Amino acid sequence: MALGHGKYDEICTRLREELGITEESGGVVLIVVGGNRGSGFSAQCDLATTKVLPDILEQVAKQMRVDVLGIN
Repeated sequence: MALGHGKYDEICTRLREELGITEESGGVVLIVVGGNRGSGFSAQCDLATTKVLPDILEQVAKQMRVDVLGIN
């Protein structure tokens, strides 16, 4: 979940800590498809990152469409 707990929060926390990202700067978004707890996502980001995350995800989706589907 963008706010609150997600089903993969424990793994997201381990990734964030391993990458040296604090709760006050930056963040991690984990998207799981077909995991042992089902599909879902967890996000741990500071407020500034959370606010721009939809724009970042839209840019990622656009790039994926170009790379994978050849759609501009």
